[in-house]
Amino acid sequence: MTEIARFTLPSGQQMAYRHLAGTSPTIVFLPGYMSDMAGGKAQAVLEWARQRGHGCLLLDYTGCGMSDGDFADGRLSKWRDEIVALIDHLGIDSVQLVGSSMGGWLMLLLAEALGDRTRALVGIAPAPDFTEWGLSQSQRIELAAGRTIYEDNPYGPEPTPTHAGFFSDAERHKRLASGIAFEGPVRLIHGQADADVPWEISINLARALRSADVQVHLIKDGDHRLSRPADIALLLRELAGLAAGQAA
Repeated sequence: MTEIARFTLPSGQQMAYRHLAGTSPTIVFLPGYMSDMAGGKAQAVLEWARQRGHGCLLLDYTGCGMSDGDFADGRLSKWRDEIVALIDHLGIDSVQLVGSSMGGWLMLLLAEALGDRTRALVGIAPAPDFTEWGLSQSQRIELAAGRTIYEDNPYGPEPTPTHAGFFSDAERHKRLASGIAFEGPVRLIHGQADADVPWEISINLARALRSADVQVHLIKDGDHRLSRPADIALLLRELAGLAAGQAA
């Protein structure tokens, strides 16, 4: 398996990543909020790519995992720009973006930034615009006033923070209402038992995308993580289908 490497950003901070060289487009896995590249889905994608000779890039956002930084300083636009810098540094000329939860929002911003280098998108319980539909009005007021809010975390002992700086930046990058000018193939996978991101968000995202080649796969008993063997198998089948289409 590829070793963890570090890329020094213009800020001086180092971003941790794993890069597997192989056939194009390189699959870039974008973790969810406060997640990192050690997760089961990311590791399964990396192993799938290794077995088939595909290029693959896993990474930790600054402030997450093994990368430098403080999570409180994280912003969608900051992470987008840092990932573009990493992709440029590695000389990757085409990508297939795989975004999980918040990573599904970030993949839309990256697709815009990378332009024609983005060949396909795969969203796993994608959560674009969650600062709009995922927060109550009182929470939005607190954040707009510059205060951090905390919510119960079903995946760990510590509450989940949303910082005012992240909120302010994210509000400038909402895409569901304005539309998304991406015309390549898109595959969205969503569990209908997702307690964090309503499955209807994937339907709304499919509608917002300009592409005519959009498929939404709903898993009736699927939760937010979609990390069961059957869920991961579906993800890998979608990657295989996209790879076959690009090779045709």
